[in-house]
Amino acid sequence: MIYQSMQGISIASAVAVILLIWLGTLRNPFKAAYLFMKELLTSRKFLLLFCIMVGILLLNKYELQIEENMNYHKDFTPWVFGLEGHFVQHFQDFFHSPYLTPVLVFFYVVVFQSLLVASLGVYVSDQNRVFVLATCFAIIINYTVAIPFYLFFPVNEVWSYPPSGASFLMLEVFPNFEQEYRPLSGINNCFPSLHTSISVTMMVLGLRSGNRRFGIMTTVSAIIVIFSIFYLGIHWLTDMIAGTILGLIASNAGILFAKLSLRSQNESLLHRQRKMFGGL
Repeated sequence: MIYQSMQGISIASAVAVILLIWLGTLRNPFKAAYLFMKELLTSRKFLLLFCIMVGILLLNKYELQIEENMNYHKDFTPWVFGLEGHFVQHFQDFFHSPYLTPVLVFFYVVVFQSLLVASLGVYVSDQNRVFVLATCFAIIINYTVAIPFYLFFPVNEVWSYPPSGASFLMLEVFPNFEQEYRPLSGINNCFPSLHTSISVTMMVLGLRSGNRRFGIMTTVSAIIVIFSIFYLGIHWLTDMIAGTILGLIASNAGILFAKLSLRSQNESLLHRQRKMFGGL
């Protein structure tokens, strides 16, 4: 079963990546993997950027250990609850359905991370170098901004704060979530919502990439993931708003940095060529 262990989620995610690349390009998804490896081996700039992105993702993984070693015990959850009250509880009460929960959990734990990986595969397959680099830049920006908030502005998930009245609906279909998935995501790593910011980032990049099909896919995914963060009782409305702003900034900055990076690379290449031919 998908929701019994991280192994099941990993297998489902791998299958989802393959399907998303195929749906986004209508080409052989395994060729995208080949092109991706080729790009890593032939472009030092992309290799460096990719390594930085992987490094920041690993830092996020170890953020919980860093947090444990810090003598910092602030909790801003009551302040956030004071701003928005029982919004999430009312949201859950209105939409809760045993048929909807498995679908939203699938998007939250499988599609979300699969789409991030698939984006690189789609843009590599499309030979869209600007958006390959933009994706890496945007992910780095998202996590670089979010991690300090997780360390110094801790906000607990909605369901874990009793006055909120919200329930953790994730457990209805993923009963081992706390044992299997929780080590990857701290209970007080709420503000801003990275599920929101990354989803908005993927949506903006998809819509601006020129790949209309993939733009629709990332938009649908973003809407469902943002819906799920409230439905499952995880994030506050404040988290979503901050995540949306972060995603918009990161995606547009990522595109800008990618274009500047490629322009600098092209100018450097042109300069070398002029030097070479000028010396003949």
